[in-house]
Amino acid sequence: MKSCLIVIDAQESFRHRPYFTERDLPAWLAAQNALIAGCVARGIPVLRVLHTDGPKTAGNPFALESGHVAPLAGLLDFTPAATFLKSRHSALVGTGLDVWLTQHGVQRLIVSGIRTEQCCETTTRHASDLGWRVDFVADATLTWDMQQPDGSLFSAADIKARTVAVLSERFATICTAGQALARMDGGLA
Repeated sequence: MKSCLIVIDAQESFRHRPYFTERDLPAWLAAQNALIAGCVARGIPVLRVLHTDGPKTAGNPFALESGHVAPLAGLLDFTPAATFLKSRHSALVGTGLDVWLTQHGVQRLIVSGIRTEQCCETTTRHASDLGWRVDFVADATLTWDMQQPDGSLFSAADIKARTVAVLSERFATICTAGQALARMDGGLA
């Protein structure tokens, strides 16, 4: 089964958001970089998806004009098989990613990147609904604490646990970076 790794929104833009913290960054980078390195070593295509939206001004960190729509510092340097710019939560909306995947005979997507509960989860659900098999690599996704409408804090760990619970066995196979690489070695590449 032909697979590819999708690295979603792993970009400098997030460093310029008020919620950004480096608390979980080292663990995420370790998992994300191991996954990228493992895929590159196995000849699995690695795709880069970057998010752009909002006003096209230097002050908007998600605008190309800001210079922040670029790979996050610390991310393993790799040459992507293709790069896609998106302006929606799903990497499969309006980017041509779905066309690329179909043209290259990809049957299994390995999803990683930033933010766990937003673009990574949305892309996973969308891909599953379109018929792709999806490995959601939870330790290779990153998110931050969020404030709930009542003012209480929803921790990044809780957000990640909730995402894993709702995706598991419905939309994706949940795995760690190591498990995703082992699945490739087990003939699921």
